[in-house]
Amino acid sequence: MEQELIASGVKPEEILELCDIHTAALKGVIEDKSSKSIIVGHPVHTFKMENRALSWEIDLLEKKLLNLNKKDDVQQVDEKIWNEIKTHVNALMDVDKHYLRKENLLFPFLEKHGITGPPTVMWGKHDETRKLLTDAIESLSRFKSSGIDEANKIIENKLRPAINSIVEMVYKENEILFPMCLDKLSAAEWYEVYKQSIEFGFCLYDPQTEWHPKELELPDESPELDKNRIQLASGNFTIPELEAILNTIPFDLSFVDKDDRVRYFTQGKERIFVRNRAILGRKVQHCHPPSSVAVVEQILSDFKDGSKNSCAFWINMRGKFIHIEYYALRDKKGAYLGTLEATQNLTEKRKLEGERRLLSYEKPVSKEKK
Repeated sequence: MEQELIASGVKPEEILELCDIHTAALKGVIEDKSSKSIIVGHPVHTFKMENRALSWEIDLLEKKLLNLNKKDDVQQVDEKIWNEIKTHVNALMDVDKHYLRKENLLFPFLEKHGITGPPTVMWGKHDETRKLLTDAIESLSRFKSSGIDEANKIIENKLRPAINSIVEMVYKENEILFPMCLDKLSAAEWYEVYKQSIEFGFCLYDPQTEWHPKELELPDESPELDKNRIQLASGNFTIPELEAILNTIPFDLSFVDKDDRVRYFTQGKERIFVRNRAILGRKVQHCHPPSSVAVVEQILSDFKDGSKNSCAFWINMRGKFIHIEYYALRDKKGAYLGTLEATQNLTEKRKLEGERRLLSYEKPVSKEKK
């Protein structure tokens, strides 16, 4: 309908104003004629699981809104419930990633199949929802009064429209958009959507199952296609970026491969135990004093046979409290890949008390004062 209206000369902005009315009129009448089933890992399955997570988050939010007005004679806002409401609304902002994947992955393929109207209208609804959510969050955050009447005005005028907009979009996607996409997109196109989804992230749901269409052979993923970046399941780095990250995290990390040889260690600014590159390639047993080799052997043996996955030690060394933990690294099938050692100086962290909720920097001591 939207496609035909635009083709006849109706402006998308005019259709946008009536979009929710169109959907409301068709509720209970729309029939999903798509014959294609979806399995776990398929992009549509992921989209639908995100919609389920959004609906669940909204249900929790609605319960908090009811609790805010639970007593008929309540005059004051319960600060704890108000903060919980803000937390749930902030979580709903994750919907932006859901919309970005639609806009940048689904809509271009629909347009290739000649379907331009619905993506245009739906993109407009995305922007409306984003604006409504942003306004709601700002209003909730600015609220300083304790009066329940003022709080309810914010809920009805700012928050309720944002909630309704998300709920309407969930319906439009599940009942209209996704069946249409399943009918139009090919297996190869769906695989492109799947591969590129990781770049935008996911909304309140983290898909764990790998997927590729059975009718397609997996393409040869040549490293020459993107030789300057290291591609991982949840993102990618250049080598300088990855080195900077590993050398900045507040741990000393060492990696020992499945053959017990030291293959890597981080080079942070403050080393707890001295490491030099001469140990690379050496058996880890040869990097420890004879008195501790038996312990090293026991850890590696337990990791290799699967009886243990981690073990921890802590010591006092030169006035510092040092925590050392070993982790077994395994592939997706559980096969042993090696051991990760993580060492951290927890001396200062053990002294922390109370809370720090505001940004605070310690000023460096000037050279003159030194």
